[in-house]
Amino acid sequence: MEGTYDMTGFLKCILFLAATGFGLFLVGRVVPKDRFQADRFPFRLFPFEQDGRIYDALHIKKWKEGFPDMSVILPALIPSKRLPKVLTAAQITSMIQETCIAEWTHDLLCLAGFGCVFLWKGIGGWLVSLLYAAGNLPYIIIQRYNRPKFVRLLKRLQAKEAGRTNRKQENIREKGTSIELQYGARP
Repeated sequence: MEGTYDMTGFLKCILFLAATGFGLFLVGRVVPKDRFQADRFPFRLFPFEQDGRIYDALHIKKWKEGFPDMSVILPALIPSKRLPKVLTAAQITSMIQETCIAEWTHDLLCLAGFGCVFLWKGIGGWLVSLLYAAGNLPYIIIQRYNRPKFVRLLKRLQAKEAGRTNRKQENIREKGTSIELQYGARP
């Protein structure tokens, strides 16, 4: 029986979505991180997103922690989203890339979900596809909300680290000058 009440169509959709989810999860873990840049399309924020502030209107702070986090479910495969007390620019760069990978994966899941339209003919396939896309949308929003914060933090860390590097170079130059003077070299 094809149509709305066909349970085999529903089962096909569930199996398809589970396999697609697992497959795209694996792809997201093996794809090179350096291909994901927060300042490039599609990860760059659009002007209407107001550097992520638009998501405050959705009260994201209240509901985002209630969604399952794969870094908690599979900690051996996904880096923790919890920030350590001492941060480095490299750690934040990795976190930014992880937000891009997570967004990309959920985007692909939304698109792949529409395969249910072909597996379960009629309104049932459409309903499953739309519900699946709606279920992935909050994860996309969370990534787009978090990424600008990480980018701002990265800029501050890079400036701080650059300041330390400049101070170290100045100290080296001063030490180098004193050594040269010690051996009678002219500055």
